[in-house]
Amino acid sequence: MKSILRISLLIAAVVMVGITVAQAQRVIKGTVYIDGEPAAGITVEAHKGGEMMTSFDGKYEVEADEKSKYIRFTFIDESKRLDIEGKSGDVFDFAFSGSLPSGDAEEVETGEVNLSTLEELMKAQDRDFLNELSLYTEFFKQQDYKSAIPHWQKLYNMYPKSTMNLYIHGSKIYEHQIENATTDAERDKYIDLYMKLYDKRMKYFNDRGNVLGRKGTSWLKYKLDQNRDKAPEGDALKAVHKSAYEWLSESVKLQGDQTEPPVLLVYMQTTVALFKLGELPKEQVVKNYEEATSIGNAIVEANEDADKVKLTQETVIPYIENIFGKSGAADCEALISIYEPQYRENSSDADFIKSMLRRLGRANCTETELFGLATERLYELDPSAEAAFNMARRFLKKDDVEKAREYYQMAIDQETDDKLKATYHYERGLVRYTKDGNYVGARNDARRALELDPDLCDANMLIANIYVAASQKFEGSAMEKSAVFWLAADYFAKARRGEDCAIDAAENLRKYKAYFPNKEEAFMEGLQEGSTYHVGGWINENTKVRF
Repeated sequence: MKSILRISLLIAAVVMVGITVAQAQRVIKGTVYIDGEPAAGITVEAHKGGEMMTSFDGKYEVEADEKSKYIRFTFIDESKRLDIEGKSGDVFDFAFSGSLPSGDAEEVETGEVNLSTLEELMKAQDRDFLNELSLYTEFFKQQDYKSAIPHWQKLYNMYPKSTMNLYIHGSKIYEHQIENATTDAERDKYIDLYMKLYDKRMKYFNDRGNVLGRKGTSWLKYKLDQNRDKAPEGDALKAVHKSAYEWLSESVKLQGDQTEPPVLLVYMQTTVALFKLGELPKEQVVKNYEEATSIGNAIVEANEDADKVKLTQETVIPYIENIFGKSGAADCEALISIYEPQYRENSSDADFIKSMLRRLGRANCTETELFGLATERLYELDPSAEAAFNMARRFLKKDDVEKAREYYQMAIDQETDDKLKATYHYERGLVRYTKDGNYVGARNDARRALELDPDLCDANMLIANIYVAASQKFEGSAMEKSAVFWLAADYFAKARRGEDCAIDAAENLRKYKAYFPNKEEAFMEGLQEGSTYHVGGWINENTKVRF
């Protein structure tokens, strides 16, 4: 009997030991921070569990009991406690002082990630999830992003499949951080995190085609932001556009006629940018143009969403045609093959002919037979300002500059649309600059064009090029001649803000910085960086000293 009792007690003891060991198998880990930085020398002790001291990376890993109620963190003689009772998961980051890093935490891709949906978490009444969701949502509604981030970050890391709002709100959080960053390095850090958010969204919520389009658009928006301390140039500029092109191309391929209209526009912008940077052949530009316009026309024909149709028809398609026509890839052979059959069908449609002539004109195809026939036909149908403008181009190509001037003036006198009149002034200014060497007259036309259409970046490019050309003939010392390049750079910088001129203007900025006055010359003249400098003579404008 005693033997049986001893055996029973031994079995019970073994079972109890087994239960104790099993209960102690819970492993809790995380990172401890002091003022946002990983903290070394912190003693971490789990209630009813083990303890350890953090190293330089601030990470800890301790055994705990299923009934552990808290983790105690001790630094020198100060202790703080984190309650974990009722919380799911086994990863707990802790800020001993300050707060957890705002939006910088790496994704936690460990076995502890909970892939439950919102419905499943609500049904299970996951206390940790619900508490964090309530806190972050309330702070987010108040646009208190600093307070929302630690709670949002935990859900983003630990419950990545719970709700799409994590990614929608996360986009707003990262955009806020990018827009409020004070250095390019800080901006780029948040941009990279933003791009990872798009990747994670696709991983857990699919919709790859749509999300890639938004990813490429956001990437370009912030990487090419005019508020950056230094705009990307050379290889860096190529890399920015290559990344965007990869994402946008796949998006358009996957989405087809479901592509968001703005994505089509940005896709074409990036295509043309890479062509100008020598990274895409003109054949690919033509192919992408045909693809983008085909999708745009399909969106219009579907007529399912009135606002989407209006945006596509009135803004996106005309803009795509505009940047394609001015790209340089749209050579005359390619354009004639596209428009000649259309002209045969629409030779009595003045509006179509106007539109076609604009595209051919932007591509410098004014010497082609199609342009000549269409120009004369338009003047028969509608001897308007625009028809006079096209006749001016026609005579210019025949090298009849005097006759061209007459028609330019007729176009300017008759035109009532400010944007079109701005174009006429710009082109007449270009003729004055290239044919006559009349710098003052050319600049006057360019200035008038900018008064009528401040967004006409070509006019800023024209003034910049006039100053570059005039620098050597400018009267004055070597220092005064070189100072003209400061002013030219001002206009190239203005031109860079326009999508049509961004690439060329950026390259010219880089190129002509080499002609700026050097510090020694400026020092001898008593000039300091950032001070105002007046360029005299017929130019008569102020600029800033820079090196």
